[in-house]
Amino acid sequence: MDNFLEPCISGDFTQYSRTSGVAGVRLGPPLFPTAPLTPLGSFSVPGAQGSLTLGHDAPRHHRRGAPAFVNRAAGPPPEDPRPSERPEAGGAAEEDDPKVHLEARELWRQFHKYGTEMVITKSGRRMFPPFRARCTGLDRRARYILLMDVVAADDCRYKFHNCRWMVAGKADPEMPKRMYIHPDSPATGEQWMSKVVNFNKLKLTNNISDKHGFTILNSMHKYQPRFHIVKANDILKLPYSTFKSFLFSETEFIAVTAYQNDKITQLKIDNNPFAKGFRDTGNGRREKR
Repeated sequence: MDNFLEPCISGDFTQYSRTSGVAGVRLGPPLFPTAPLTPLGSFSVPGAQGSLTLGHDAPRHHRRGAPAFVNRAAGPPPEDPRPSERPEAGGAAEEDDPKVHLEARELWRQFHKYGTEMVITKSGRRMFPPFRARCTGLDRRARYILLMDVVAADDCRYKFHNCRWMVAGKADPEMPKRMYIHPDSPATGEQWMSKVVNFNKLKLTNNISDKHGFTILNSMHKYQPRFHIVKANDILKLPYSTFKSFLFSETEFIAVTAYQNDKITQLKIDNNPFAKGFRDTGNGRREKR
């Protein structure tokens, strides 16, 4: 744990959800019981749980709410160090109704059709397709922190049998929870909306002792990436802030140590510019487990 910076962010956090016209719906255990920061733009949330799901652009049955996190024990949040950024009294309020649009959605759907697989390694592996999105509806003058996490989609373990994925038993114990903070955070709404937000540096690993801030997953388990927008100008304010969270069902995947489905392998070869080893030699695939 030598590489972790651990500010005193803890307390009795209570998690709520806001859905269409409904407020104050309790979702479950808190997301931030403790939040030790890592130097590479992520922080771990050991013991955190929850099943918050909301997705602008996601099918209606996936929209369940955007959680707010309230610390009832640690007192008020730190004073805002940038009072000049607050709207002037009596001034017109800026728009603040975030919406997120998934980039390369059709590519994600092609993978999802066969059951997307993401390779996890001890040294960390980037996702492909990478998670990229466009944000709209942000207050242009306010600052936001953008984050991602990857949570278990269910409580099952899977196996690839007879050319399809099937349940093979109960899930293994969950790995430590971590959230990846986009390295440009915090930035103004105007800055976020002017570009595609790219999480291509997020890495997946199966190394439970990882000290690089990578997302730790279990092989042969199904996961759902989640995208969070937090209106805050300091990472230390995250536990006091309202999270607006988005998921896209197309981005669900199964973590593997070697690709199982030949159709997924071929899609990776055809679309991933870094799959040169597969194309040139055909030796990039390890034996199925």
